[in-house]
Amino acid sequence: MVVDDGVIAAIEPGEWSSAIETHVLVPGFIDVQVNGIGPIDVADADGADWDELDDRLLAQGVTTWCPTLVTAPLDRYRSPLERIAAAAARDAGRVRPTIAGAHLEGPFLGGAPGAHPPALIRPPDLAWLQALPDIVRVVTLAPEAPGAIDAIVHLCARGVLVSLGHSTANYETALAAIDAGARLVTHCFNGMGPLHHRQPGLVGAALTDDRVAVSLITDLVHVHPAVVSLIFRAKSAHRVALVTDAVAWEGDGDAPRLPDGTLMGATVTADAALRNAVRRAGVSLVDAVTAASTTPANLLGLGDRGRIEVGKRADLVALGPDLTVDRTWVGGRTRG
Repeated sequence: MVVDDGVIAAIEPGEWSSAIETHVLVPGFIDVQVNGIGPIDVADADGADWDELDDRLLAQGVTTWCPTLVTAPLDRYRSPLERIAAAAARDAGRVRPTIAGAHLEGPFLGGAPGAHPPALIRPPDLAWLQALPDIVRVVTLAPEAPGAIDAIVHLCARGVLVSLGHSTANYETALAAIDAGARLVTHCFNGMGPLHHRQPGLVGAALTDDRVAVSLITDLVHVHPAVVSLIFRAKSAHRVALVTDAVAWEGDGDAPRLPDGTLMGATVTADAALRNAVRRAGVSLVDAVTAASTTPANLLGLGDRGRIEVGKRADLVALGPDLTVDRTWVGGRTRG
């Protein structure tokens, strides 16, 4: 592979050795939902915290990501968004994953709050949304929330990706939100009403409407491997985006939970999410990589990445034979 100024300039036959025949080169992973990693919550991250997040993301093959803020009072978002914007604007002298923009998961949620504080959930505030800074790239909201359709139309008009989630909307309400422009469903099956054969709800709309993609947490705690397989069969890899939904947590157990047992995000890494899809759910490596990179790039409107093609950014990951990350390149540059 020939890289010129951070872009793939050519892909040519080369000399192969046994050392590299065991590796596979894939486009860099793009994670649209990262709340935190290890001890660092993106809502509080500042200064050197962002460097540590960079290191941890590169180690798992992530080359583009969306810091995610969860439900809070409206006046509590300004400072974290300013810090995210400052982190995204850092100089390019250091190899680091690109911040595509912030993801607001709440507070405009609905009948399935999950770990989000119910007292802080509220209907969309159109004036507040109109004043959002440009760093906001994704907003998760519930289609049944009062005023949700107007909010979706406004957000889509300014180029924000609207995702539906934490919802008990019925099928018809979900379709109305998709008609209005929503193009993603947040962590499918989690934070939403169950699929019922007479009342398909948001899950039914998500799995059958090709206008929307679904994000999916493949830590094998949030969704059973059989359901992971079902989602890929229903949607195809070009309509599935693997996400970690990682949170700041260093406790014990398979996933962080509230005292009542409610799941509150995950600790899976992006490469582990891919391995789980392939090894436990029977998803092909090509489809898993598509869901980890190409689909989220398409959803975010990032046509310059997510594929290994001439003219695309040289955001790349070398995976070893066990599908763990051996090396990550951002714009053709790697550390070490």
